[in-house]
Amino acid sequence: MDFEENLKKFTERIEKLKDSINTEEATKTSLIMPFFQILGYDIFNPSEFVPEYVADVGIKKGEKVDYAIILNNKVTILIEAKSVNENLQKHDSQLFRYFGTTSAKFAILTNGYEYKFYTDLDELNKMDTTPFLDINLLELKDSDVQELKKFCKEIFNIDIILSTASDLKYANSIEKLLQEEFASPSDEFVKLILNKGVYDGVKTQNVVDKYKPILKKSINHYINQLINERLQIAINNSTSNETSEDIIAFDDSDGIVTTTEELESYYIVKSILSEFVNPNKLNYKDTYSYFGILYDNKVTKWICRVYIKENVKFVIIPDNNKKEIRYEFKDISELYNLKEQLIARLKIFTK
Repeated sequence: MDFEENLKKFTERIEKLKDSINTEEATKTSLIMPFFQILGYDIFNPSEFVPEYVADVGIKKGEKVDYAIILNNKVTILIEAKSVNENLQKHDSQLFRYFGTTSAKFAILTNGYEYKFYTDLDELNKMDTTPFLDINLLELKDSDVQELKKFCKEIFNIDIILSTASDLKYANSIEKLLQEEFASPSDEFVKLILNKGVYDGVKTQNVVDKYKPILKKSINHYINQLINERLQIAINNSTSNETSEDIIAFDDSDGIVTTTEELESYYIVKSILSEFVNPNKLNYKDTYSYFGILYDNKVTKWICRVYIKENVKFVIIPDNNKKEIRYEFKDISELYNLKEQLIARLKIFTK
């Protein structure tokens, strides 16, 4: 089993265990140590994976870091562990104190599912205040897997990691900023757009407030267009030799057929809800009767059910009272008109 497969199985394990873990020690043994074992480190070799590593800080003697990874007889990575129930934001200052007292080039702060990777890009031998890599194993992306792979013992190379760390750090900061601005545009962002020839008058607060929802709507519309264009290209590429509108996209061994139209409904719902939830949390399950779109891959947490038959097309979305409401449509793109209902349904599971 390769690294990617091991990591995927491990993320499933985290999902099952995290709610039953109540202490820092349990987090270490159940989640953190197994993670570094997947990366290829001998967690039971105290000369390589050192628990309670002493890192004296100034006049403070006996200060300890939870773990230190030693490679080529040098301390290379420091690891500060917290309970799976703790927020990591308030703990990076503790790791900051330890970093400059050792030869470590990387420091990791983790609660067993979120991993923050630090180095010294801004000032040599002084840990940066912001991580260059921040990964949530429960919301893992393909790009995250590739970055984690660089920390595998077998291919670990400090220079290679550092060569991309700076770009990663600032790219992540920009992505986070864009995510915040797209979800809730700030006054400054609205003024920036208005100054690009959109509005020539004085940008008073009333003007900014007026254009803020317009800007947000325009951003969402543009993103939806991009998603649909890419989806259509993918569909066209995969079905260029077909003429039927009911082309088979997926045929499972149990005889269930998933059509391109059903898949398109999934991507439309995903594009609508991605503003409010990590899109990786949205999945689908096809059945003989309907095509279900799920939250957190749980059949008990279904967002909607799409029915596409020969003579009728409709979608079922329960309301806040769990009453199943039926909405008929002629074209799959009409699902965009059900944005409010889909968001309301999602919020039942994300409160």
